[in-house]
Amino acid sequence: MRSLTLLSLLGTLSLAATCALDVGAAPLAQEPAKAATKPVPVVPVVPVVVPVVPPASRSTESKDPALTALEELRASIQRLTLENGLRVVLNVDSTFPTVAVSMTYGVGSRNEEKGRSGFAHLFEHMMFQGSRHIKKGEHFTLVSARGGSMNGTTSEDRTNYYQVLPSNELALGLWLEADRLKWLSVTQENFENQRKVVQEEYRMRVANAPYRMGHIRLEELAYQGYWPYEHSTIGSMEDLDNAQLEWVLAFHQRYYAPNNAVLTVAGNFDADEAVELIRHYFGEATRQPSLSPFQFPAMPEQKAERRDQVEDSNIKTPGFYYAWPIAPTHSAEHYAIELAALVLTDGESSRLYRDLVLGKALAQSVSAWTGDHPGQDMFQMQVVLTERAKLEAVQKAVDAQITALGTTGPTPEELARAVNRLRTQFIFGLQSNMHRATRLGEYESIWGDARLLTRQLEGYLRVTPEAVKRAVSSMLVSSRRSVVEVNPARKAAK
Repeated sequence: MRSLTLLSLLGTLSLAATCALDVGAAPLAQEPAKAATKPVPVVPVVPVVVPVVPPASRSTESKDPALTALEELRASIQRLTLENGLRVVLNVDSTFPTVAVSMTYGVGSRNEEKGRSGFAHLFEHMMFQGSRHIKKGEHFTLVSARGGSMNGTTSEDRTNYYQVLPSNELALGLWLEADRLKWLSVTQENFENQRKVVQEEYRMRVANAPYRMGHIRLEELAYQGYWPYEHSTIGSMEDLDNAQLEWVLAFHQRYYAPNNAVLTVAGNFDADEAVELIRHYFGEATRQPSLSPFQFPAMPEQKAERRDQVEDSNIKTPGFYYAWPIAPTHSAEHYAIELAALVLTDGESSRLYRDLVLGKALAQSVSAWTGDHPGQDMFQMQVVLTERAKLEAVQKAVDAQITALGTTGPTPEELARAVNRLRTQFIFGLQSNMHRATRLGEYESIWGDARLLTRQLEGYLRVTPEAVKRAVSSMLVSSRRSVVEVNPARKAAK
């Protein structure tokens, strides 16, 4: 198989991707067994229909090294499905002597029931508490002892676990993921221990984090009546307090199954050997027959602006959040509104940074972003004020900049600058084996085809100033906006 090399773009692009190192506890008593050596046939993946962006013209692709590299990446991606429903994505790249093993489960906070929030994130922690052949903490120790790194993340739409290891340790990474897929230790002791860990994380990262409660309130307000994204991924303290082991067990048995998972291997490895190892370790995992695809409800229509205020004892200066519902992810309008976010707030040359931070000194920071949800997505914005600024005046200044962008659109220079920054970050994000493995797994799990990731840049490159103008003027309007003002907590009267 041809090996993809993204380093050829280093002369024109710049942004590095990194991964963190976790440490763990005691050594393991038993090493993973080697797979049988007999040839194993590959089961082809079941065809799926995905909303692939039409490819750019041949002349455009031949001139752009980024699109050329993505075309090579697309050709190097192999997909197959095991008999138990486990989807596998393989991407061989011999640039670095490492391999990334990523497991993406099609479960996030969107799958939680009301009154049982936080379960998806709880299992991000539970998955490191040991399984049949691995004691508590040994997953960390085995990976770090070999110079590797590992972690887990939870979002509304998926839960992901990954490890990056030296190339000759591929069997170890696969064995670790397979053991906890098949035999995770969901015990009362582990549950109680990790419930306390998650609650402490809530105190540190939410209750005691500046402006964080304001953002949680924004999503409650903007997604009002839309449960999949209306509640926070970390859950509520009340729901965690009330959680019972039986509920947690049922959640695990339903969603942690091979037919709800994607295994991705990216880096320096032999594809045939990997398939053989994957069949050896994962083939006997039992599928969940009652599992059905997640169905998103209809998003309630918003006809008027929604507003709220939050007091925050962790801040000294006010701030505010905006949110608007926007066009579906991967649509032309969505690409345009993403670039509008960059024109408005990305870097010192962006409109709001020049106006509010450098020019008038009314804001400490400005930022805007969109998600990548298969359900309803939002354009969100945060502005943190300086001590001399007033909320009403700063909101008027922000509104004026948004209105101007929706009236005249960005200049060609502004749009080119935004596209180039996004292009750089996109390509160099895929240079890392870890990042490439997790992103391919996400796209296979959420969108049905890992190769769709390689089509994303084409959508951004097609955006015109006129498209940005139309997207902003049609979507970022006051009647569809949610606003949360965050103020320093008032001192109690003595």
